[in-house]
Amino acid sequence: MNQTSPRCLILACGNTLRSDDGIGPWLANWAEQHFSNQLEIRVLSRQQWTPDLAEDIANADSVLFIDCSIESPSGSLHIQEVRTSSGAEGLATHHQGAPQLLALAQELYNSLPRHALLLTVGAGSTELGEEFSADVAAALPAACKLLEETVLRLLHTPD
Repeated sequence: MNQTSPRCLILACGNTLRSDDGIGPWLANWAEQHFSNQLEIRVLSRQQWTPDLAEDIANADSVLFIDCSIESPSGSLHIQEVRTSSGAEGLATHHQGAPQLLALAQELYNSLPRHALLLTVGAGSTELGEEFSADVAAALPAACKLLEETVLRLLHTPD
């Protein structure tokens, strides 16, 4: 890890014009403000995760991916470990998932973060709109707390 590499990279994904799909960017904005004085934390938010993010991932000590989940109950919070995907599927597409981005970081830079986690918030609606559903809005305090606890745990995990 070089001097400019973050100890924790927060990498959020989502479309702020599609209701609950905007939870990733919203949480990234919250994290950027909350951790603004901590140089070891870097926050990136994109509408989609793309292959160019592999270098940032390869240079980070830990990465916390944040996205909504259409498979989970609305407003539910989940955190899980992310492992590299097997195979090179997804390289021809413009959207990458967390496992594919980890695999790409390993393939291109021969480097992986020590820890990779995915925080998801169950989406109730991904229809056009700029407001969260009631379930997601109600989950915001708990999502912020889980994000903070997870980042602090990643920063204080011994080598």
